[in-house]
Amino acid sequence: MENRFHDHLLDLNGKGLGAADHGATLGDVGSLNWNILAEEVSLPVAVLRSERIAHNLAWMRDFIARYGVKLAPHGKTTMSPALFHRQLEHGAWGITLATAPQVLAAYRHGIRRVLLANQLVGRANMAIIERLQRDPAFEFWCCVDSVANIAALGAHFAAAGQTLQVLLELGVAGGRTGARSEAEENALLAEIARWPALRLSGIELYEGVLKDEAAIRALLQRAATRTRALAAAGAFGDGPVILTGAGSAWFDVVAEEWAGLEIGRPLDIVLRPGCYLTHDVGIYQAAQQRIEANNPVARDMNASLLPALQLWAYVQSLPEPGLAIIGLGKRDAAFDAGLPVPALQHRPGEAAPRNAPAGWALSKMMDQHAFMQVSASDDVRVGDLVAFEISHPCLTFDKWRQLAIVDAHYAVTELVETFF
Repeated sequence: MENRFHDHLLDLNGKGLGAADHGATLGDVGSLNWNILAEEVSLPVAVLRSERIAHNLAWMRDFIARYGVKLAPHGKTTMSPALFHRQLEHGAWGITLATAPQVLAAYRHGIRRVLLANQLVGRANMAIIERLQRDPAFEFWCCVDSVANIAALGAHFAAAGQTLQVLLELGVAGGRTGARSEAEENALLAEIARWPALRLSGIELYEGVLKDEAAIRALLQRAATRTRALAAAGAFGDGPVILTGAGSAWFDVVAEEWAGLEIGRPLDIVLRPGCYLTHDVGIYQAAQQRIEANNPVARDMNASLLPALQLWAYVQSLPEPGLAIIGLGKRDAAFDAGLPVPALQHRPGEAAPRNAPAGWALSKMMDQHAFMQVSASDDVRVGDLVAFEISHPCLTFDKWRQLAIVDAHYAVTELVETFF
């Protein structure tokens, strides 16, 4: 589909960027010289700060390289193939996804190595992967944690004359998916062995369901021990064995526990953090502070991940002293892990934004309005622009069909699309 700017809106969803109908495609946006601060873009708008994106890409590339492991960032964070390709260009081994339609969207935009950190359940979902596997350049793995699902996968891909690579998922009591015990694991392994169309290719887990570091390390050690034992028993199929885990909060601990693991055959240790690309000022900032305090590699790198995603909106109303209503709401920003945080204030016509006053804070959000507490003496006017930073980028990205990439002066250099 060709995307054009129409009337003052970006044609796909009305979260607009165009100030006029220039008939410009997404790739032409940089030549239009639009600037957020000059009010040449309709607000609210989500922006990605290009210098910080570049910094975060380089930071994770270097972190992974120092541990000698591989990176398959979780694409559900952004669902933006343009950003996937930047991650691949900065050393990512592949892209992690969560659903078959996400895999299809990524494939349509050139992604050819996908790890589905989830079970592939249901005939229509299996059919999507079956069609994609007709391309010999496409590499795919999914997780299994039930005998019933293994049998369904085995029958489906046998009928299709294909082989499906599966990862045994380990879990913990009270957690999410994954086998809870060795007995369950053995039952799954026996069922996989019954189906010639299935190839056991490794072990997967998600440590983020646990909050205690000792419990996380115990789960990681359990996976390493199981991987060694299965390799010694010849249980894995051809090709490198995959051992994979790591969300965006504990990837350092996963790297520490698994780096250098030897199993007597080629092993790809694959980490899957997704939120590092944009980072945030909430849950992942707190996780990064822990990482930098405890992880020797992160300390030695002498740099931090930087928040790169902002939402800009207008002060829409000043209905009573101490209250500003902002043209930003739940339709625009994540609110599950804390409300957006005011970072910058800009008055049209001024040379540059200033830091938002320390006392500014959102108290609640509605669908398209945010309530911001201000001091009655603050210099704030209707029409001022305010930049907000967020916690939990996943649930901000999914509210936008396009995001603007901006330079250090908030000039729009390009747009990236999302495909949720």
